[in-house]
Amino acid sequence: MPASTVKRVTAADVARSLGLSRATVGFVLNDTPGQTIPEATRARVLAEAKRLGYRANTAARALASGRSRIVLLVLPDWPLDYSMRTHLDEASLTLDHAGYSLVTMTPHPGGHAQPLWETLRPDVVIGMTPFAAEQLADIRASGVEHVIPSVPAGEAGAVGDLGYVDGPRLQVEHLLARGRTRLAFAASPDPRISDLVAQRRDLAADTVRRCTGSGLAAEAAVTESEVADLVAAWRAAGVDGVIAYNDDVAALVLGAALRAGVRVPDELAIIGHDDTPLARLLVPALSSVRIDTAGIGRYLADLALSAARGTPPPVAGPDTDALLIQRETS
Repeated sequence: MPASTVKRVTAADVARSLGLSRATVGFVLNDTPGQTIPEATRARVLAEAKRLGYRANTAARALASGRSRIVLLVLPDWPLDYSMRTHLDEASLTLDHAGYSLVTMTPHPGGHAQPLWETLRPDVVIGMTPFAAEQLADIRASGVEHVIPSVPAGEAGAVGDLGYVDGPRLQVEHLLARGRTRLAFAASPDPRISDLVAQRRDLAADTVRRCTGSGLAAEAAVTESEVADLVAAWRAAGVDGVIAYNDDVAALVLGAALRAGVRVPDELAIIGHDDTPLARLLVPALSSVRIDTAGIGRYLADLALSAARGTPPPVAGPDTDALLIQRETS
């Protein structure tokens, strides 16, 4: 029989097979809140639905309930590195366990694709970074009820206001505590993350100024072709500690220093950020700031679920804090 002529199993078929009312079966299959269905009856309905091959009509369900059970995560145009992948995997898993699907999109400047908040009608739209005021207004105009963060960029209440943004402060305080006096910031040259790089650099510089009364001794974007010259120039200027934007940048600085015969950490201490597997594999092992990206993924998923369900938002716990991990490079 052609697939197009196969009759779809409905809730009425399940009810008829069990001799139950369509209302009872509908309450079970739709997981309708506020209904007192005996657990034994619920189990019978679910077992029979599975045996008959019942599949929920998700489009009809969404139309009837006004809920799509979709959470749309709007990503900035950042590289999908280890931290981001871990973050997305955990957020997706948490939402899946709750019966929701995670969909991601990355708006591009000058792009022509219709925004997914218009085509999917998600229950919640959540941003990895605060939305611009115009973008936030556009999302709300499309009918999305729950938007996180609910205030535009530049105002208080951003999703990013969690403990993990303190990583650069921990990097600086650690190097100063280790006796380093002239610190350099090693930045990523990737233009896609220039705002994030600037945020971490500024926090590092502010911490140095607060603790010592002076600013960074140096700062530069680190590229593979120029890192050797950069490290030599920093050493000539008396730099004895390097705050790296992330572990990849720190690895470039570390490799150049070792090849030049610089003793790490005696002459030059280096600390990365994100504590990726690379930090533990390097020799010497790289000091870094650990960000529990899986924990942050769970937190943001729980934030979206609380908005969709109308329950109190989760409290940011220790898994959203930054943690300094000291190894051999400092």
